[in-house]
Amino acid sequence: MAQAAQKTASDIASKARLRLWLRLLQSTRKIESELRDRLRRQFSVTLPRFDVLAALYRKSDGMLMSELSRYLMVSNGNVTGIIDRLVFDGLVVRAQRKGDRRTSIVRLTIKGVTEFERMAEAHEAWVSELLSEFSPKDAQNLSAMLDGIQFGEKSR
Repeated sequence: MAQAAQKTASDIASKARLRLWLRLLQSTRKIESELRDRLRRQFSVTLPRFDVLAALYRKSDGMLMSELSRYLMVSNGNVTGIIDRLVFDGLVVRAQRKGDRRTSIVRLTIKGVTEFERMAEAHEAWVSELLSEFSPKDAQNLSAMLDGIQFGEKSR
């Protein structure tokens, strides 16, 4: 009988964690959808384009295209198309890597930095608004709890 109760407790915990995962996924999708819409309406920019600008902003000395693809966890082809448009718009420059003409480094232009900073300021305000039900302390605690998620040997 104790084994049946233990299994039930285990089942309850498992179902609760599954509901949590689904809730996190649903919340993320709702927030992402709203951010996509706001970026498109206010700045005529897609979320992937914003993500590329954000990555390049963090690395002011530039990134290899392959490094950028890995960082964003997307294919080289996806990044190449976005970079081509950003270069055309004057937000990014592409330069050959010294000693290796097969690879190129991309970095933001001054115009790209300025445009990204405007977008990033709005983006941060939107995220703050969308998550305003969380106090700063609650947000820090939830972030810390999510940071505690471990993958690897334990999850196999």
